[in-house]
Amino acid sequence: MNNESPRSMSYREAIHEALREAMQTDPRVFLMGEDVGHYGGCYGVSKGLLDEFGETRIRDTPLSESGFVGAGIGAALGGMRPVVEVMTVNFSLLALDQIVNNAATIRHMSGGQFSVPLVIRMATGAGRQLAAQHSHSLECWYAHVPGLKVLAPATIADARFMLSMALQDPDPVVIFEHVMLYNNEAPIPSADQCLPMEQAAIRREGSDITLITYGGSLPKALAAADQLAHAGISAEVLDLRSLRPLDSATIVSSLSKTHRAVIIDEGWRTGSLAGEISAIIMEQAFWELDAPVARICSQEVPIPYPKHLEDAALPQQTDIVNTAKQVLGVQ
Repeated sequence: MNNESPRSMSYREAIHEALREAMQTDPRVFLMGEDVGHYGGCYGVSKGLLDEFGETRIRDTPLSESGFVGAGIGAALGGMRPVVEVMTVNFSLLALDQIVNNAATIRHMSGGQFSVPLVIRMATGAGRQLAAQHSHSLECWYAHVPGLKVLAPATIADARFMLSMALQDPDPVVIFEHVMLYNNEAPIPSADQCLPMEQAAIRREGSDITLITYGGSLPKALAAADQLAHAGISAEVLDLRSLRPLDSATIVSSLSKTHRAVIIDEGWRTGSLAGEISAIIMEQAFWELDAPVARICSQEVPIPYPKHLEDAALPQQTDIVNTAKQVLGVQ
């Protein structure tokens, strides 16, 4: 009998292992982006891969997001399986034309003759005092676009196994890695324990209220659920995992059990993903609700640099606890 416990690794190491496995398994897979080679990636995800796979498959690019994302699209059309790393979501706006007008539309505009099996990884979110040009959460912008699939792995297991699922998809997949997750550590389960990439996951069972979130806000929601439990409140925590498509069935199923919801979204409130989820609940589970859906989003300001202001601008554990109690009508 094997009594060994699962090996632990960090979120950063999990993505590294996923990339390494993909390149070992499929010679069509290669990584390209700014500083992914000699430097090992802005967040250290690709350290050592250049030595193992060489410059043909680990490609440092110029500081031109439109250029190298476009090159990735071309490589995907040519039969390769490129993984393109964009240093931060803010910089991806320089490649918005390539992602939205090209990668997302080619299958449709070619009548299904061509597909773009491209994976784009990018860091997102705030918390590291990187100021307004490096700290925003723009996942909702990409989740708005037909032709893209949008993933937000929040756990070490998802960081380890979602990449391989994305690489098997014939269409472009955008993966958002929250900057505050890279140092998190946890045991790694086997690949067959990881849910399909388009399915939401119940990370904690509960009966009184559902906390719906994704990405970097998941640890805060889980911590808030622990705090609420000490107050006698049973909070269910739902991790969306996929932002496009959204797993409406799991959302509605959870609401049908708890009858109350708080949505935690690091994007801005106006035009937010939280607003879309709230609309789904209203359209599909209105008669299950015992209270209005509540939303906790970032303050509508560019993310500040000073630590105390950055913290004040973002959804925090205390906000989640207080809002859940308000929805439940308790002090």
